[in-house]
Amino acid sequence: MVWPFASRLLITILAIVVCAASELFHNAASAAEAAPEAKPSAQKSSEKVEPRRELFAGKVVLLQDALKRRGIKVAEEMKLQAVLETKSGELIPIAADWRGRAFFQDKKLRGRPVEIVGYRQPGIPYLQALIVYFPNKKGEREEFDYWCDICAIPMYEIKDCECCQGPSRHRYRPAELPAYLFEQGAAANKSPSTKPAAKDSPSQKKPAQ
Repeated sequence: MVWPFASRLLITILAIVVCAASELFHNAASAAEAAPEAKPSAQKSSEKVEPRRELFAGKVVLLQDALKRRGIKVAEEMKLQAVLETKSGELIPIAADWRGRAFFQDKKLRGRPVEIVGYRQPGIPYLQALIVYFPNKKGEREEFDYWCDICAIPMYEIKDCECCQGPSRHRYRPAELPAYLFEQGAAANKSPSTKPAAKDSPSQKKPAQ
């Protein structure tokens, strides 16, 4: 009596084991079918080439006025666009970004000799300014920004101090052109006697938003 009972028990256990193994095999096969086919890793795209930074010189004026002097009458919608009028007469529109916006806001920056270190991206006419220089009465190059005397922080558009909300002022500091203009051999309208700065000016970096 014991042996038949043991046999049935063994058969039951084996059946359970077989069923469990079959279920595991089935699940593994289903997972393999559902898994996406392995694809070779995509080839890394080439690194983006940074636009060439150059030195642009001239005077910043409003586009409407510049076109009027050339006999071109345009509507009022164009009156706020600031452009750099180069010594050769070319009109280069300025992008109203973090550094160029001041030319749209502050009329004291327009109509006077200026040098702008900046760049234009391929296919885009707009000049994106990085550093702005004005000559002093002696003709010496000075870097320009807005300055809060209380908080001692620079700003790049005409407004109250971002920290204390107090007034800001024009600041001019003697400066040389950044060395990278000479290293890349791309400086435009530079003076032969100009010497590169020992290192880039900290103000060339975009301020934290």
